[in-house]
Amino acid sequence: MYIIKRYEDRVVAVTGGAKGIGKACCLRFAEEGAKVAVMDLAMDAAAGVAAECERRSGRPALALRCNVTEAASVDAAFGAITQAWGSLDVVVASAGIYSGQPLVEVPLDAWQKVIDVDLTGVFLTNKAAAAIMMTQHCGAAIINISSMAGKTSWPASAQYSAAKSGVIGLTRSVAMELAPYSITVNAVCPGNTMTEMVEGVAQTIAGRDGLSASEWLKLRSQDCPMKRFALPEEIAGVVAFLASPDAAYITGQAIEVDGGMVMA
Repeated sequence: MYIIKRYEDRVVAVTGGAKGIGKACCLRFAEEGAKVAVMDLAMDAAAGVAAECERRSGRPALALRCNVTEAASVDAAFGAITQAWGSLDVVVASAGIYSGQPLVEVPLDAWQKVIDVDLTGVFLTNKAAAAIMMTQHCGAAIINISSMAGKTSWPASAQYSAAKSGVIGLTRSVAMELAPYSITVNAVCPGNTMTEMVEGVAQTIAGRDGLSASEWLKLRSQDCPMKRFALPEEIAGVVAFLASPDAAYITGQAIEVDGGMVMA
């Protein structure tokens, strides 16, 4: 695949950057020449991704501890980025978790944990990024990772669908506020994507459906007309486009990257 160098010396920050879609975004921006900040709680994994980013870009990368549910942690991570590099051009809010039980079995703490990470974490990330980007007087981009679960739903996914729907609404509101500053804000809504999280979900809930994990994954691969899971790199490619000058007139959108799932 030919990679265009659209982000040479630009500063890109990715929450949840140690694995899954976040990791794929870090590596894609590095391949396009960016200085990448890998923000995560899993510091060993984040450091490994940062090292790979440096190898691919030939530019410095940072591994930063960031708990997206804590405002002080988010602010400190972004402060470290601006102290190191002086600016912030692209932010990808990718940190997320999944928890799913039938509605009447959902404990309040399980509900709250998903909302805290998947929705409040995006809010805190957007808030901190906006405070920096609004002072720069130049175009910048925020991309929030939602999900097709934010547009449709399945049984036993109340907290996840609620959080991801909230990300879409939040994205629209932030886009309205930041448009006068030439900052675009969009959401990406992946369909079933082969990540560590999805593999963990299979291990957790396949038995509920009377299936093995591999059987459940095979069944889920049939949910869309393309009859396969997305690769994290395919999601990252759309994220990189939305942060690029080619997407400078796209804002407030929730882009489906779902293999046609919404049609099915």
